[in-house]
Amino acid sequence: MKKTDWLIILGALLLFLGVFNHGVFKKEQLMDQGRLVLMELAPVDPRSLLQGDYMQLDYALGRSMASDSLPTKGLAALEIDDRGLAHGIRAIGSLEELRPGELPIKYSKRSWGGMKIGAESFFFQEGKAEKYEAAKYGGIKVDPKGNILLVGLYDQAFQKIE
Repeated sequence: MKKTDWLIILGALLLFLGVFNHGVFKKEQLMDQGRLVLMELAPVDPRSLLQGDYMQLDYALGRSMASDSLPTKGLAALEIDDRGLAHGIRAIGSLEELRPGELPIKYSKRSWGGMKIGAESFFFQEGKAEKYEAAKYGGIKVDPKGNILLVGLYDQAFQKIE
C-alpha cells in the first residue's frame, strides 16, 4: 500500500474514534447531569428468544397521545410531579413552549399510533427475569434539550430494581 492510502485509513480511523468518543462523552454528561424522571410502563411482550433476556419497554404516556396530528418527529412536554413521576404529556413545537414543571423530551411518531419516546429495550443478565417482572416505571435521565437515557427500572415503591 502507498503511504497516502495509510494516511487516509489513519485519518478515517481517527475521525471515527473522535465521533464515537464524543457520543460516549455526551451520554456520560446526560447520566451525571440529567434529571431523573419515572415513566409508567405499558404492558408489552417481555422476552426475545433471539436476543436473550431483555424487556421490551413501552410507556403509558406515549400510548395515550393521539398521533393523527403529530409531526413525524418532534418535542413533547412532560409534566413532572415532586417525586419525579411523569403525569402528562403534550406535543410542543419548541422549547419556549415549556410550562413551569415540564421537561422536554424528543419523540418520533409510531405508524400504529402514539409516540415512541426511545429507550425501548432493557437487557438484563440471563436468569434474572423474575426480578424485573415487578417493574412499574422506567427511569430515564432527561437533559434540557430533550435527550433521554434509560438508567433503570423501578418498582411500585419507586425503588430502583438492582
